[in-house]
Amino acid sequence: MQALLDAIAQMSLPSDAQRVFHGRGGLHPGCEQWTLDCFPPVWVLTSFLPATDDELATIGAALAERWQQLAPDQPLNWVFQHRHEAQADTRLMAGSVPDPHVVTEQGARYRVHVLRGQNHGFFVDMAEGRRWVREHVAARPGLKVLNLFAYTCAFSVVALQAGARQVINMDMSGGALGIGKQNHQLNGLTAGASFMPHDVFSSWGKITRSGPYDLIISDPPSYQKGSFIAEKDYARLMRRLPDLLKPGGHALLCLNSPKLGVAFLRDLMQAQAPQLSFVERVQNPAVFGDVSSDRSLKVLVYKAPDLPLA
Repeated sequence: MQALLDAIAQMSLPSDAQRVFHGRGGLHPGCEQWTLDCFPPVWVLTSFLPATDDELATIGAALAERWQQLAPDQPLNWVFQHRHEAQADTRLMAGSVPDPHVVTEQGARYRVHVLRGQNHGFFVDMAEGRRWVREHVAARPGLKVLNLFAYTCAFSVVALQAGARQVINMDMSGGALGIGKQNHQLNGLTAGASFMPHDVFSSWGKITRSGPYDLIISDPPSYQKGSFIAEKDYARLMRRLPDLLKPGGHALLCLNSPKLGVAFLRDLMQAQAPQLSFVERVQNPAVFGDVSSDRSLKVLVYKAPDLPLA
């Protein structure tokens, strides 16, 4: 646990939502169970194994000591979540959580909920993916974007802020899309986005009629029964991409599974959509360093062929 305590002792005061300590990457032996995120003004400590009261007391004391140095006039707010299998037990350890709780990233605002559920409404590990979308769209204003497995629509917010003409957000969860609508309102985005609470694999007709697209974003769960199982479902999605993309269009394909590496995605794309060319892998935020790049989040960019010259 010492590496976590050292990180707390040295951490700065973030203004944006971000990860502060990533034991899951295996670079800090003995700390593999721990992560620490900041969703200002709340710290969120997560353990993927049972934690003792003594361990939590030690971490809490370290947070309190550092907080006294960083913001002596403000209360310390922190939450602990124990994740096990598909369940999450969350409790408030000190202070309070704003309601509504709104965080920022690169000037954009997002609604989060750190006291309920396994996920908080905003994935901090996707920061560089959102940065890529922002820069890609800003260089090509007026793009039409399809955002699959949109969750709370952070990619849509970024794309519209950068100058996209239209973003179609699709996700099975109407509740997540409801928060996505709030995220657009928080950022003053009153036009350009549509929200479709549908199963992607039952909606190819709607998706096709709304296309073709300049950019397709796919950020599915790696394993969610009844929604998406990467080993069997990513191929079904990939083979649709050539018909959905405009000439020269791009696809951003994401996968967060420690069991499936980059070769899984690249080999599958070669088999299912060989006409799309690999462009790059978007690097993860430095704090998410991992002993194996294959275990960490994969964000790959592909490009459709340009129109042939006349």
